Amino acid sequence: MSPQYFSPGVYVEEVDKGAKPIEGVGTSVAAFVGFTEKLPGQELPEEKRPDNPYAPMFIANWGEFVRNFGGFIPGGYLAHAVYGYFNNGGGSCYVAALPGSGVETEGAAEPRARAALPSGTEPSIQTLEFTALEEGEITIEVSKPEGEDVSEDQFNLKIVCGTKVEPFENLTFRKGAAAKGRNVIEVVNKESTLVKVAEKESALSIVEKAPAPGTYPLSLPATTTTALVAEPISADLVKGDAAERTGVNGLELADDVTMVICPDLMALYQQGSISREGVKAIQTAMIDHCANLGDRFALLDCLPGQSPQEVKDWIVNEAGYDSSYAAVYYPWIKVANPLPTDGESVCIPPSGYMAGVYARSDNTRGVHKAPANEIVRGAIGVEKQITTSEQDILNPAGINCIRTFPGRGIRVWGARTLSSDASWRYINVRRLFNFVEKSIEVGTQWVVFEPNDETLWSKIRRDVGAFLRRVWMDGALFGATPAEAFYVKCDDELNTVEVRDAGQVIIEIGICPVKPAEFVIFRISQWAGPSAE
Repeated sequence: MSPQYFSPGVYVEEVDKGAKPIEGVGTSVAAFVGFTEKLPGQELPEEKRPDNPYAPMFIANWGEFVRNFGGFIPGGYLAHAVYGYFNNGGGSCYVAALPGSGVETEGAAEPRARAALPSGTEPSIQTLEFTALEEGEITIEVSKPEGEDVSEDQFNLKIVCGTKVEPFENLTFRKGAAAKGRNVIEVVNKESTLVKVAEKESALSIVEKAPAPGTYPLSLPATTTTALVAEPISADLVKGDAAERTGVNGLELADDVTMVICPDLMALYQQGSISREGVKAIQTAMIDHCANLGDRFALLDCLPGQSPQEVKDWIVNEAGYDSSYAAVYYPWIKVANPLPTDGESVCIPPSGYMAGVYARSDNTRGVHKAPANEIVRGAIGVEKQITTSEQDILNPAGINCIRTFPGRGIRVWGARTLSSDASWRYINVRRLFNFVEKSIEVGTQWVVFEPNDETLWSKIRRDVGAFLRRVWMDGALFGATPAEAFYVKCDDELNTVEVRDAGQVIIEIGICPVKPAEFVIFRISQWAGPSAE
């Protein structure tokens, strides 16, 4: 409606005729969940402390993290992850402390001694894992039974702790009636007071799973010397609650988060506070959190000390992850130990350092560039050296390797998600779509409650098309022209009378993302040279 004029004079009016540009959202804001040396405001009087010290807190740099949460703690990995994030090019981030942070852990239960037994036919694959229930030096002796009626899959165990001996004969990996009451897991866990045992999933047959004869001592994990928390920790506590702003789900409060990391999950596993099933439950919660919100990506760690075959069995068979919203990295990395004990270096989960690599790649090249073939700053080694033949097994399973190359340092050598869908195989494709979707969502809020007609459709096509053109010009979309790289459709074919009557406006967008050159192939042959004329 035009304004009404009653008195003679000059009137100035502002008329909105221009486009409403869509700005690209940030892509490199990490969120960390774990245990900290102290809680925010812990040194203040109680009446001045934050109402919820476990809610995600915005952190701009390493110094601010130290002021609010303290420094490195024995047995914990959160501070290492945040330090590696900033050191590798990360900017701002969020930190959510878990209950149990800021509490002295003197007197906390020490990590339990463990031993993993290898297969008798495949020594590189471990099939049984024993955990001590009592203190003292415990050994597991494996031998083959004697007699004509013994089958190839049977074996004997003798568990020794000082003068106490627990013999178990004619055990097997068979289950149900076929085991004849001698399944190794059921028998040992029911009758032993010295150890508990768990089967490590693998693709081996029943006969191949039988452990190799020998004596195996139980020992503490090499990478953990101190318990992280004194009280038992449940998986639900780490998952947290969005309403209470705690744990992984509490990160929903931080709308600008694009990466989710929980490095202390591995510390809890090493301590014995969380089982392999608990690790799977929490990592699944991280993946679900990212997929449900649709604007963030989970960086997962593998279990400590695994061989290439074991990590593949864990990811593919036991955990069974299948999502384009997550990636896993292997192996752990070695960094300089900031604590005065336990040697000059320490092995830590790589997820925090990888988040920094993501941020650095985004800032220097763009979110469309795969965060791979990048140096891991601060890493002085890897827990296990990976060969090309071993990566041939891991890469198709979506397990991204961190490898050492002579003269080129320690580099990220993988860029795959955990999705089985070839369309979402690469990390940069998933994160590019997150970026585009979030940017369009935020930049088109003005459309709500506008008259739903041809004029609105034209404005939407104009604004979204202008944004995608900038994305194409940045090199994120494949195509020689904008028409080859993307399309935006918003017309009466999509927005019929029934759609408009329902209060909806439908816009269809298609983009052609750039895929990484994962396999570079040079075909070289002999050439006789140009023929003489």
